[in-house]
Amino acid sequence: MSFTNEQIERYSRHIILKEVGVKGQKKLLESKVLVIGTGGLGAPAAMFLAAAGVGTIGLVDYDEVELSNLQRQIIHLTKDIGKPKVVSGKETIGEMNPDVNVVTYKEWVSAANIKDIINDKDYDFIIDGTDNFPAKFLINDACVIMQKPFSHAGIIRFQGQTMTYVPGKGPCYRCIFQTPPPPDAVPTCKQAGVLGVMGGVIGTIQATEAVKYVLGIGDSLTGRLLTYDSLKMEFRKIKLPHNKKCQVCGENPTIQELIDYEQAACDVKD
Repeated sequence: MSFTNEQIERYSRHIILKEVGVKGQKKLLESKVLVIGTGGLGAPAAMFLAAAGVGTIGLVDYDEVELSNLQRQIIHLTKDIGKPKVVSGKETIGEMNPDVNVVTYKEWVSAANIKDIINDKDYDFIIDGTDNFPAKFLINDACVIMQKPFSHAGIIRFQGQTMTYVPGKGPCYRCIFQTPPPPDAVPTCKQAGVLGVMGGVIGTIQATEAVKYVLGIGDSLTGRLLTYDSLKMEFRKIKLPHNKKCQVCGENPTIQELIDYEQAACDVKD
């Protein structure tokens, strides 16, 4: 593909980076990233992916925009209240970068449909922007079984965390956390609150991991959990071991089929 003058200007700050250049920008424009959850994490992640020129972005979310979302979900505006989040997100991205093809999935992610969603465009990288454990374990298991790299993240109150899974190169989410906690054992952002900018900090790190993976540059958070305490303004990286007895990516995996925990379908609301 050849760039138009407008594209050369739009992506000029990428093109002058030796790690990106024209070849790398072409990779981004040809890449496909799926964002599950268009909330506190998925909103900034999707916006920066679009700004970077990721050619195809999938948005998965069943919910509609609410007033309480606007404190952190920056892809949505006041005028979007009541609109499906995937529609609002698509419109915002379209105004930002017409190069990007946005594919929307207004549905819950579940064991019944997540493989079809991932396979729909054969996405290169998955971003988990959900805020509940059933969804996170489902996304992890689907990505491991389908050999898809993905970025996990979570935010609550003033803390956040993120890690990246790349097939064959490190532990998965289930290696570390093994099984979902009992229902209601851990509060959601809706129950406990969250500093709005936490989504921006952690969500943009997820977008960074996706961009680096597509470009094949730098060191990812594979095998490491990055934690952030905004009150202390402190980042920490914790080395994560691969669990050889992991139920999904271990030497003798026992999970062969996807599981819907507790909820019949997983809420991607944040």
